[in-house]
Amino acid sequence: QVKIRGFRIELGEIEAVLREHPGVLESAVAPKELRTEGLKSQRLVAYVVAKDKPGPDSGELRALLRQRLPEYMVPAAFVSLDALPLMPNGKVDRRALPDPQAGSGADARMYIAPRTPMEQTLATLWGELLGVEQVGADDNFFDLGGHSLLATQLVYRLQETEHVVLPVSALFEAPASCSLPKRTFAFQAPAPTAWGTLCKYRDTATTHL
Repeated sequence: QVKIRGFRIELGEIEAVLREHPGVLESAVAPKELRTEGLKSQRLVAYVVAKDKPGPDSGELRALLRQRLPEYMVPAAFVSLDALPLMPNGKVDRRALPDPQAGSGADARMYIAPRTPMEQTLATLWGELLGVEQVGADDNFFDLGGHSLLATQLVYRLQETEHVVLPVSALFEAPASCSLPKRTFAFQAPAPTAWGTLCKYRDTATTHL
């Protein structure tokens, strides 16, 4: 059992669900230090040995896990291995599992460049928060390693930089940078100068009542 972001997680539960996929022969899950926003944090990484090549992609595995487990138990990264490292007693040597970037098949995805100013803004913010160098228009915030705490930070930054007041739930409903802008327009907040004028007018009106 490990504790990630305040949640106690049984690694065996995640591994068991992964092995239910018909294309998975063996699986292991381990906490690894991943860098996000310049800081290192503990995140879950799943390691999969496929029955045949090519094996299932990370999207299939995430979808399977999300059907059975809460979001905080879905690994931030998936790595394909030819075999799991074992200790002399036959158990998985979790310390010998490679970092995600060192794996042979870690989360390959097609990159589609942001097409609008808002998509570019979101891609930049996501990259800073998640520690990802290149964020595409179709990339999923949670598939890149995002979680509820980072979602809250993203919403705060959007309000500070773009004057957009967006509920965190909107990110769960539209987790791709190409679909989230449609939500932001519905929650556009007044710019600081306009808001300040409105408050001043309200205070003056109250004084004369």
